[in-house]
Amino acid sequence: MRLENKVALITGGSRGQGATEARLFAQEGAAVVIADILEDQGKQVEAEINESGGRALFTRLNVTSEEDWQRAIQETVDAFGRINVLINNAGIYQRVPIEHTSLEDWNNIMNINSTGVFLGTKSVIPAMREAGGGSIINLSSTAGLVGSARGSAYGASKGSVRLFTKYTAIQH
Repeated sequence: MRLENKVALITGGSRGQGATEARLFAQEGAAVVIADILEDQGKQVEAEINESGGRALFTRLNVTSEEDWQRAIQETVDAFGRINVLINNAGIYQRVPIEHTSLEDWNNIMNINSTGVFLGTKSVIPAMREAGGGSIINLSSTAGLVGSARGSAYGASKGSVRLFTKYTAIQH
């Protein structure tokens, strides 16, 4: 198993791509922490992984809350002894022209998709250092590279993730 003895925290792990990542990481031997605001769905993924012989824990995480990040990382370390992998997967998408995007919608998309990645990365580095290193995987999109007729807030948030990831990689 390629991820045996690894511990991964996956944001947005309650459904979709995040739930698939959690299942695959568990199948490869990792202990996984499903971190999301969708509690019922997250607990279902947790139960499914545990019932199939994997090791999983659900924790409620609002990626825009620094306090939630500190708590989720501490819960991960308390449950599994360390954290080796962070997958910043949580995100939202709104497909509307810019003139129909409210400031509230813009800020919500930027906060979840971009600020959440910043907070997660910033918060996990000390725990990863203590564990001897690790990997941070920040999910972006081709929308962060090329424009389209709709989804400008989403594209801007994903472009931000791409550049933030490059700068962080150079620093660490």
